[in-house]
Amino acid sequence: MKHLLLIPLLALAGCATTGGNADAPPVDVSGADVDRKVMDNGDTIEEYRVGGQLRMVKVTPARGAPFYLYDRNGDGRMDNDKDRVSPVYWKLYSW
Repeated sequence: MKHLLLIPLLALAGCATTGGNADAPPVDVSGADVDRKVMDNGDTIEEYRVGGQLRMVKVTPARGAPFYLYDRNGDGRMDNDKDRVSPVYWKLYSW
């Protein structure tokens, strides 16, 4: 019976230690200038610029969860997938 309890506890401990910094964005925005705009509908848009180049956009809707757009390769444009659609990232869970 003790062995049956040990396996889930070890799995849970492994999950708790592999997360890293959940709040860290996948792009380097340290020292970024943040331009914050509040739209007429209540949405908040935060643009993170490093050296004048747009690296990340955080959109916080008046209702709903915030989502992010990133420039991972540093070319100054938000990332697109093969269909020229910008992927949107939501934080689903954090500790």
